[in-house]
Amino acid sequence: MKVVVGISDMKVSNKPGDVLITYSLGSCIGVVIWDPVVKVGGMLHYMLPDSNLDKERSEQRPFMFADSGIPLLFKETYKIGAVKSRLIVKAVGGSQVMDANGVFNIGKRNYTMLRKIFWKNKVMISKEDIGGAVNRTVSLEIGSGITRLKVSGRGEFEL
Repeated sequence: MKVVVGISDMKVSNKPGDVLITYSLGSCIGVVIWDPVVKVGGMLHYMLPDSNLDKERSEQRPFMFADSGIPLLFKETYKIGAVKSRLIVKAVGGSQVMDANGVFNIGKRNYTMLRKIFWKNKVMISKEDIGGAVNRTVSLEIGSGITRLKVSGRGEFEL
């Protein structure tokens, strides 16, 4: 079953037939995690790096921000059997699509925050497709762990 992860959203699953998918990652970042032993996976689509930018909004929509959404993604997969040391972690997005002059650098700031959080928590990224000026769609098949990426101008491939 296709399970859509919207903007500022997160989903986890342990159902082998589920496919988590998120669309139109521009400056946003999609984080995909999967535990191959228990076949548990999760996906986060966050928009902004730091929840301190808007505390009220971060309480209502924690998946909008890297610093609140990423920890919740991991914790939710742990609840259904995932183990941190077994997780395969992938990241996509962080483009500069609506900020051609680099005034705000949201994509770069989103990626920098991701790296800081992962470094602090000793999480390694297995694969990534970050930056540029393209939109991306990413999906994760829960039963197999296959991650597919569709990139504007580059087609669709396995990540």
